Amino acid sequence: MLSFFTVDCLIFTFHEGKLKVLLNERNEYPYRDWWAMPGYFVDKQEEMEQAVNRIAYEHTGLKNIYLEQLAAMAGLKRHPEGRILTVAYMALVRYDDVKNKVKPVTNYMRQAKWFDVNEVPELAFDHNDILKLGLKKLKRNLNYSTAPFELLPEKFTLTQLQQIYEAILGETLDKRNFRKRMSNLGYLKELDEYQTGVSYRAARLYKLDKRKFLKLFT
Repeated sequence: MLSFFTVDCLIFTFHEGKLKVLLNERNEYPYRDWWAMPGYFVDKQEEMEQAVNRIAYEHTGLKNIYLEQLAAMAGLKRHPEGRILTVAYMALVRYDDVKNKVKPVTNYMRQAKWFDVNEVPELAFDHNDILKLGLKKLKRNLNYSTAPFELLPEKFTLTQLQQIYEAILGETLDKRNFRKRMSNLGYLKELDEYQTGVSYRAARLYKLDKRKFLKLFT
């Protein structure tokens, strides 16, 4: 038995220097043929966390992804069938972990696709508003959140880290100042390892020192 509220999953990744969001093409009414965030009704016997994990898997084929609650949306006009509350969650995933797994397994979603956040079409329901909220939260919490590192490989270059910051902020950062600032924060661990399989000069790799990060911001 279904309840009268839904769960929507705003799933971000980072690929080819772009911040991207996962959208599904709907295959049922309302909004058939529209793009939308993964989401559906919550079963009355489910806990919220069970529902969001189930729905994320049904629509994307992804399990055990990082999720945090973003907002509750209850506008009267958000759904053609009346006031149906949705709880929106935001997820951050590494592209290499999911690039071959995004495949909806429901009858009401036709396909799934990653979109550049700057090239998202008009979405079903109020999903454009939810996307704006997610981007705003990423930007607001950028300097004291592990969000950039949830989108990067475990070992990364400073250039990759700067690209993440630029994609979230929507602006170009000065390379020298960015690296000086990251160094002064003290939670990046410099490794005795370098990039492999690149045609240019290999850059040094770094890791997030979570202990130092938590000590700094808690």
